Amino acid sequence: MPSASKAFVEPLRRADIRIGGTRPWDIRFNSAGVLNRVLTRGSLGLGEAYMDGEWDVPRLDEFFYRVLRAQLDQTIKPASLALHALRARFFNLQNIKRSWQVGEQHYDLGNEFYAAMLGPRMVYTCGYWRNAETLAEAQEAKLDLICRKLRLEPGMRVLDIGCGWGSFMSYAAEHYGVECVGVTISKEQSEWGQEKYKGLPIEFRLQDYRDINERFDHVVSIGMFEHVGRKNYTTYMDVAGRCLKEDGLFLLHTIGKNVNTSGVDPWIDKYIFPNGEIPSLAQIASSVENRFIIEDIHNFGADYDKTLMAWFANFEAAWPQFKEELGARFYRMWRYYLLSCAGAFRARDLQLWQLVLSRHGVDGGYSRVS
Repeated sequence: MPSASKAFVEPLRRADIRIGGTRPWDIRFNSAGVLNRVLTRGSLGLGEAYMDGEWDVPRLDEFFYRVLRAQLDQTIKPASLALHALRARFFNLQNIKRSWQVGEQHYDLGNEFYAAMLGPRMVYTCGYWRNAETLAEAQEAKLDLICRKLRLEPGMRVLDIGCGWGSFMSYAAEHYGVECVGVTISKEQSEWGQEKYKGLPIEFRLQDYRDINERFDHVVSIGMFEHVGRKNYTTYMDVAGRCLKEDGLFLLHTIGKNVNTSGVDPWIDKYIFPNGEIPSLAQIASSVENRFIIEDIHNFGADYDKTLMAWFANFEAAWPQFKEELGARFYRMWRYYLLSCAGAFRARDLQLWQLVLSRHGVDGGYSRVS
């Protein structure tokens, strides 16, 4: 065993991971430089070392499940992580100018690529697997759950903040007879949705959410709050409030973290979702004070594990058609992204919350649907 690897033995043992073992979650080092990259750059160094082929694990999802369940991410905290957290705490990384970066880097990667991974409706958020057997069923169930939570009726007008490729808007228009307006910062998403759903009463706007200023019967935001950032939480809630009619409902669907800390994983920030930040429940609650009544909170974060694994299976199956264009390093990056996130949700290190909010409280109380 290389001497550098020995420093990993005890922490990994606590997570039931062996160096050079034969189980699917055991790690194999291909380079002696991995330890130094982790000690100096933390999770960023670990992820970059994987992208460079310096270590391998057959089942990354199981590896990260064990790492996070044993809280090994708390064991090594280099100075670079503290600087990353301070940067997120003191600077607005999601101002209007910077907010477009995630659209250009991530969501504009290519509609064909995302269609292969996500499926025909292009739903890039957690599915609801309670009574579902397939990814398509889980995503339809999630969209229907949202429609029922909002109590949609024909003729209503709904705002979708961060509408993506229009999965919610198209479903709500088709099944509940509503009109929708959606905003996105991705040109690819907007153009794809306008062409795909040109026969439905839905409108795509290439626009920052802070520029919306009109009233709707209901407001929904599915998987966009992770791009808002703590400096903008109250602004975001103010926008939702000014766009929501007095008796309307606002459904917020977001990934959440268990602790009230600054920043996001540096590797995810650099390679996947630039300038993002996962909120804690305390941060959300603070941002809605004097703005909304929290009617309902629903956590089905364990379902994101199944969703991510289904996306990974689709990605693997479709990879031959993208291999030449995107290359081997992208493959390892995307594999690391999907499977490390699946492990994080499996370990319950991350959550998925749906909150139903009202401006003044629903008369007689709000009844949960499931």
